[in-house]
Amino acid sequence: MFIDSRNLPKDEVIQTEVCIIGGGPAGITLAREFIGQDFRVCLLESGGLEFDEKTQSLSDGKTVGDRFANLRDMRHRQFGGHANAWNVRIYHNEQRLGVRYMPFDEVDFEKRDCLPHSGWCLSRSELNPFYKRAHTVCQLGDFAYDADSWSDNTSPRLPFTSDRITTEMFQFGPRDIYTNEYRQEINQSPNITTYLNANVVEIETDATAQNTERVHVACLNGNRFSVVAKIFILATNGIENARLLLLSNRVQKNGLGNQNDVVGRFFMDHPLVRSGMFFPENPEIFNSTSLYDLRQVNKIPVMGKLKLSEEVIRREQLLNMSFILFPRDEDYRSVAKSSMKTLFKSLRSGKLPEKAFHHFSNVVTKADKLAIDWYKYHLKKEPCFPDLAFGGWSNMTGNKRRYVKFEVMSQTEQAPNPDNRVILGQKLDLLGCPQAQLNFRWNQIDTDSIKRSQLILKEEIARAGLGHLEIERNGELPDVTNPSTHHNMGTTRMHDDPKQGVVDINCQVHGNSNLFIVGGSVFPTGGYANPTLTVIALALRLADRVKTQFSAPSRQLQASSLSEVHL
Repeated sequence: MFIDSRNLPKDEVIQTEVCIIGGGPAGITLAREFIGQDFRVCLLESGGLEFDEKTQSLSDGKTVGDRFANLRDMRHRQFGGHANAWNVRIYHNEQRLGVRYMPFDEVDFEKRDCLPHSGWCLSRSELNPFYKRAHTVCQLGDFAYDADSWSDNTSPRLPFTSDRITTEMFQFGPRDIYTNEYRQEINQSPNITTYLNANVVEIETDATAQNTERVHVACLNGNRFSVVAKIFILATNGIENARLLLLSNRVQKNGLGNQNDVVGRFFMDHPLVRSGMFFPENPEIFNSTSLYDLRQVNKIPVMGKLKLSEEVIRREQLLNMSFILFPRDEDYRSVAKSSMKTLFKSLRSGKLPEKAFHHFSNVVTKADKLAIDWYKYHLKKEPCFPDLAFGGWSNMTGNKRRYVKFEVMSQTEQAPNPDNRVILGQKLDLLGCPQAQLNFRWNQIDTDSIKRSQLILKEEIARAGLGHLEIERNGELPDVTNPSTHHNMGTTRMHDDPKQGVVDINCQVHGNSNLFIVGGSVFPTGGYANPTLTVIALALRLADRVKTQFSAPSRQLQASSLSEVHL
């Protein structure tokens, strides 16, 4: 059942067994696991079924330090969460949108001497059973990411000659399972009640902060209510999970679970870096690299990419990093396009640019190509060239005449740094709560690792006789096209030691008997892989523990006090 919280009686107290805070993929996965169970579940979602700008403004915030994306865009306040913003066209004939998936590598879970604060409480092998179950939830294919499972004679791997660069796969899944299909399942479940437009503003504990007693919820129309439960699970994203703990400072003055000043620290993301242009030795390569295009194999959308092997990561003490190939024609990032952008910018400002006639001449020489691209992009709403959201180029004919190079884009790991952190800012949101502030700066280890990894790719392309890579930089720094891919991680990290982490191996907040956190915020390190599959796997793992606690042999739990709840 779905209820609009704005219509609840004032100061209503809702009683339940399990309270999930956040209606994105993690919260939805938890709720689905509890369908039909013999206990009540309350799911609280900040937004509604439709997007609302006023609600979204609650995600406003400030960044201090190096360039970063707008914090407002990091959280999507609508049922389905950030799945509503996934925009990869995974089934071209159906115009269906989705997202890319893959698990973290084994090395991502390991403690690396070169990487301070690395190491998970879990290993990849321990998480593999939950990764496999997550495939069913995300509606993916077999749990296989090696290139051999998806390649054949017509779509071979690029023939590198050493162990430093390897090919692995992405899989893609639809977003509408979270925004529509699973919404219907949850709505029909008699033991689950979803409250929309419900913004949690405080987590209340007992006088010792060892037991969570209730959460306080506010609506933008002024209505307020609370939820009392036996178990509470935060599932609201890497920024909001930390913010909610920091807001809940009635007993622990620095924020709930923050007795060791770890909440909000170790913020990480996956910057998108332009590694350069790969110019092939043989143009026939554009007719034989469909493995690296977003395409369907046995009705499963997949896409190959290059990456550092785990052996070279360990051997050379590097961060993890991928290399995605996009074919480009000779006019890509041409002088004509640059001049056109300059002229449009000058028109908006009302001032002619320097060398205006020169720019105009450049545009005229390529007017036909520029007009076609403008028509496709602005009128037909089609991308002008393959990118992270659009593939299908390998199905076209004449590619060896159409394309002359590959643009190499990289999604990169960031080192966990305690100084990169989410704190409470000075400005208040519409509910009177301090907005989030992100303190964020690049580390030398990040830039050094990217530069070394790019050089390895350049050397291996040349060694294999495939052509040459022209590495692109921003001066001495990597050419960062976007400092965030909206993969916020690390702010409530998992660690056995309460002085180094916010949650334990079971995602339970240290020192609190019945408060749990799921999402990218519990990641100790971030790898380069999109985090959603790992988030879903951790949600399934936590759901199993909750269901066990409420199983028939554990009925005494429902009669026990909150202080007796342990998973």
